[in-house]
Amino acid sequence: MQIEQVLESCLYVDDLDAAEDFYRRVLALEVHSRVQGRHVFFHCGKGMLLLFNPDRTSESNGIVPTHGAHGPGHVAFAMEETEIPAGRELLREHGVEIETEVSWPNGGHSIYFRDPSGNSVELATSKIWGLAPV
Repeated sequence: MQIEQVLESCLYVDDLDAAEDFYRRVLALEVHSRVQGRHVFFHCGKGMLLLFNPDRTSESNGIVPTHGAHGPGHVAFAMEETEIPAGRELLREHGVEIETEVSWPNGGHSIYFRDPSGNSVELATSKIWGLAPV
């Protein structure tokens, strides 16, 4: 068996409507599906970003095992080095505070900020892990 890539990443949010608005408006992700009060799923390149209400996913639906977490999580979105200035400007245009920026000693760049639920969100170049550009 060979794992090819991360298929989906998940964050838990306390306000699905605010989170959906943030990821659609600020990061321009396209909604794949939603179940009111439970989850919103987004297309994200070749993978998916899943946003869940942790209280609802801790309830059994008879198909998927229960899961959920409380408190802030983290997700990093890969982007080309040339897109970093545009990402920084986009965040500023939407009034999103940049927590920190890091130019890593081994190459690559990261911009960190928070979503409405306090999750740590990162725009990063694949160089931070020594991976080929996206």
